[in-house]
Amino acid sequence: MLLGIDVGGTHTDAVLIGRQGIVAMAKIKTDHDNLLVSIKDALESIVSVAGPEGVSRLNLSTTLSTNAIVEGDTEPVGMFVSGGPGIDPALYRVGDHYFTAEGCIDHRGEETGPLDEAAVARGMEACREAGVSVFAAVSKFSTRNPAHENRIKELVHPLADYVAMGHDFSGRLGFGRRINTAYFNSAVWRLYNRFADAVQKSVLSMGLRPRINVLKADGGTMPLSMSRQLPIQSILSGPAASVMGIIAICDIREDAVILDIGGTTTDMAVFAGSAPLVEREGIAISGRPTLVRALRVRSIGVGGDSAIHVTPQGVMVGPRRLGPPMAFGGAHPTLVDALNVQNVIAYGNVAASFTGMAALAEGSGLDPETLADYAIAAAVNKIREEVAGFVREINDRPVYTIYEMLEGRKVAPAKVYVMGGPALALSALLQDAFSQEVVVPENFAVANAVGAALARPTFSVELFADTARGRMVVPSLGLSREVGRDYDLAAAEADATALLREHVRYLGAEDDEAPVETVERSSFNMVDDSTFLGRNIRVVCQVRPGVLPQYREAVTCPC
Repeated sequence: MLLGIDVGGTHTDAVLIGRQGIVAMAKIKTDHDNLLVSIKDALESIVSVAGPEGVSRLNLSTTLSTNAIVEGDTEPVGMFVSGGPGIDPALYRVGDHYFTAEGCIDHRGEETGPLDEAAVARGMEACREAGVSVFAAVSKFSTRNPAHENRIKELVHPLADYVAMGHDFSGRLGFGRRINTAYFNSAVWRLYNRFADAVQKSVLSMGLRPRINVLKADGGTMPLSMSRQLPIQSILSGPAASVMGIIAICDIREDAVILDIGGTTTDMAVFAGSAPLVEREGIAISGRPTLVRALRVRSIGVGGDSAIHVTPQGVMVGPRRLGPPMAFGGAHPTLVDALNVQNVIAYGNVAASFTGMAALAEGSGLDPETLADYAIAAAVNKIREEVAGFVREINDRPVYTIYEMLEGRKVAPAKVYVMGGPALALSALLQDAFSQEVVVPENFAVANAVGAALARPTFSVELFADTARGRMVVPSLGLSREVGRDYDLAAAEADATALLREHVRYLGAEDDEAPVETVERSSFNMVDDSTFLGRNIRVVCQVRPGVLPQYREAVTCPC
């Protein structure tokens, strides 16, 4: 059986799924001061029902990295950057400990200027004085030759607990994106690894022995061991779980909007036909573009726990969360309290909701019922406006799905699928606000945990070929062999695909017929004095993100 846990801003959801469907589920209040407690409570709830023996895999989605970056709760990073002629690396400054060093690797991977090791040494001394112990190293063309990044890592090693190198994240060019990706990865590295340690200890203490995976931003999963070196890949894994959840429980065939309404935020995604959209070049984190490939999602600060405020401009809901609803012991009225007052729901201590809304209404000239009505309308209208803006923004750019680029395609949503705890309570109000049909699927309250449980592992391989030297290598598989001068990009792509399929079968993956896609491909000619020497080729293939089909059939409902 497969266990999925989604750690959200308000609740931690868990589901256990077998070949016949959902076996057990749990919804636990998230402890923001100790996320591990939330995971442990969710595990205990599931194990008490199903026992530890039958769980073969645990997939986890977590807000840990996302929240740490958004809230500024990250570790200082010693950032070392080498650019070369024609570019000023100081323009990409990020963080408080940013150091540049002369040196150049050109676009062919040739060193045309040595690394200024004295500059690196000066930066190291500044980091030593500041107590910095995690680092990142990026040079402009490190994807063609990582020698300078490797040397920086060697130099800072005496001070370092961890060093991220830019060429480890992607073979695509993009100097600024590479700098930001390496920086954020190091900034959350220690926090994430402490969390991973605690997860493993908790799982073992309960007698569980599953393979543990973490959901990535693109909707696939990676082993927990791999995520320890690449924690930035877990960014936005919560919204990714929502998208995978709706794929699992609904057979979507039309353009559609997905809304996951939680306690803290509403996450939205858009489908073009049967496929979710992706940020092909990489998402922006805190306004900085990165190389992290992700599903295209948007989060807004409207949820069941969003605080209500009366302002001169009117009644507002969110974006701040000031604690739980007053119905559950909070100190400030929230959207849940407004829904209680209007008899849309009856959660917790309804009398406390009335008391809080009455106190907030004093001095505004409104009675509690009217204030609650305005608050609910404000929340629903905010969601509708954000969805409309999101769709407009999507249609202003080329549309990419997880399958392909849809050239000239405009997305026109026909349905709005709503999931998350407040989904059913708000469905009628959302239907009044949207012209499209609003659908609340079965198991809507834990759909994100279903998505986490069933998300497909996205194994990948990276192939490099240098036809001038007559050599092709796949480092992750320890493979190296000779190739001819006529070896080209098409041949490299075919080899990478075949090797990945063989690797997936060797690993014993449950979905060895999963579709394989090429996510990165490049080929450039090497020329010296107008003489063609050969091609430098790079291809990355991965198993396409999706859900395991043999389990999906057990949870899919007609939506």
